[in-house]
Amino acid sequence: MMRTGVWLVGARGSVAATTVAGALAVRAGAAERVGCVADLPGPDRARAPGIGDLVFGGHDVGGPPLPKRVGMLAEGGVVPPALPGLLEEELAAVEARIRPGAARRPERGQREAAARIGEDLRRFREEEGLDRVVVVDVSSTEPALPPDGPEAAATASADLLEEALDRGAAPLPASSLYAYAAFRAGCPVASFTPSPGPRLPALEETALREGLCWAGSDGKTGETLLKSALAPMFAQRALRVRSWSSVNLLGGGDGETLADPANAGSKTASKGQGLRSMLGSEVGGPLHIDYVPDMGDFKTAWDHVSFEGFLGVRMSLQFTWAGCDSALAAPLVLDIARLTARAHEAGETGPLAALGFFFKDPAGSGEHALSAQWDALVEWCTRLGEV
Repeated sequence: MMRTGVWLVGARGSVAATTVAGALAVRAGAAERVGCVADLPGPDRARAPGIGDLVFGGHDVGGPPLPKRVGMLAEGGVVPPALPGLLEEELAAVEARIRPGAARRPERGQREAAARIGEDLRRFREEEGLDRVVVVDVSSTEPALPPDGPEAAATASADLLEEALDRGAAPLPASSLYAYAAFRAGCPVASFTPSPGPRLPALEETALREGLCWAGSDGKTGETLLKSALAPMFAQRALRVRSWSSVNLLGGGDGETLADPANAGSKTASKGQGLRSMLGSEVGGPLHIDYVPDMGDFKTAWDHVSFEGFLGVRMSLQFTWAGCDSALAAPLVLDIARLTARAHEAGETGPLAALGFFFKDPAGSGEHALSAQWDALVEWCTRLGEV
């Protein structure tokens, strides 16, 4: 089985730490593969690399060392209390492979920053004897790029981007800088955040030039997962949804980041876009994301759906989703990394549309309904397993 590197952007964050600790625990026989879709009948036909064959490294701009972060997660009830001690040496080894990350939005020197990031990836691949490295962005959400700013002009094509970088300009947000550096280093990319990442036209073109695949965007772990299962039900029963209102309460670093309206805009746009596709019409109703520090790594979503039945009778559905964001995200990060690695091995290029099952804003596909996404995933994994 191929030996696969998983390079995490935001490697000391809660999602990354839970992902690494979970993978190491599974490998040690201390945890089951609960939530790991790639191991279910159907997706397992892809013959993706095993969790035990993954080697972790990453970039981050700060934060506590990984063993301490996992200890903090244990104190917060995210991972079992015994896990930090059990995995102390392995976590320290991963921490030793974490490199200083790029500034969130450097004013200049992006060419040099990209070269440094690319060299980190190449060294990781060579020193660990890896067949391939998948870069997965699990860093904090960034603001959306303005559609008519200088960045948009500079990133409209791969050639324009190269010219801008040669001039010393800095047109790329950090997420896209990492994606650019990864592509130039021969690494496929997966974006677990709603940040621009690899979805700028210049980067999509760069990936194709380098013969690489990529996946994204914005991991579908909680309330949007429920929406993608429930919304098709209304459409398939010809029930008219009048409004769908959502309130999300988040703690932790993600909640703190999304307390900034500029950052929250990317997330709310990603969360809200699927309803129109699944219901076939525009649906009103507020969508709020609020930061509650006391909640730590946990989150709660309250939804109220107003719908209309036969003869105009008004009815409603209400639900509450309460979960641990990192624990929901971590197995999906592993799934996405493993399946992207398998796609890279099979020579696939461009956006991996079948991985839309895992994302709120699926690249390469306009499908948002969970059951249809599942069918597409299984079909793709079956074909991949034959290569």
